[in-house]
Amino acid sequence: MIVIHHNPDCGTSRNVLAMIEASGETPVVIEYLMEGWTRPQLLGLFAAAGLTPRSALRETKSPAKELGLLEPGVSEEAIFEAMLEHPVLVNRPIVCSPKGVRLCRPSEAVLDLLETLPPGPFYKEDGELLVDENGQRVG
Repeated sequence: MIVIHHNPDCGTSRNVLAMIEASGETPVVIEYLMEGWTRPQLLGLFAAAGLTPRSALRETKSPAKELGLLEPGVSEEAIFEAMLEHPVLVNRPIVCSPKGVRLCRPSEAVLDLLETLPPGPFYKEDGELLVDENGQRVG
């Protein structure tokens, strides 16, 4: 089973979801902006993915700057608490699969988490080729 913590308004997140589905998987899609995060859930995801709140912080197109989270000396706990209050602060998409948990930025990082690559050719929304016509990963 694959789980994607997804934002449908994000091109990277849409690319990742498309790659998962094209590989033959039917993922569990969690729209975290609507559902929010729980403390145990976010702690577990970060631990499994080897992330810290700072490394998972979405700095652009989020209130991170306005909340003062980009200032030197802001603690990991302060960032984490802000993420619980403002789910948009967590960078995405985060994908969980039997092969591991990863923040899939860039989107092709999800290919490492799939049992089967999508049949090729497979292109991202921007036209970048990720899987060639022979089903081989590009790049």
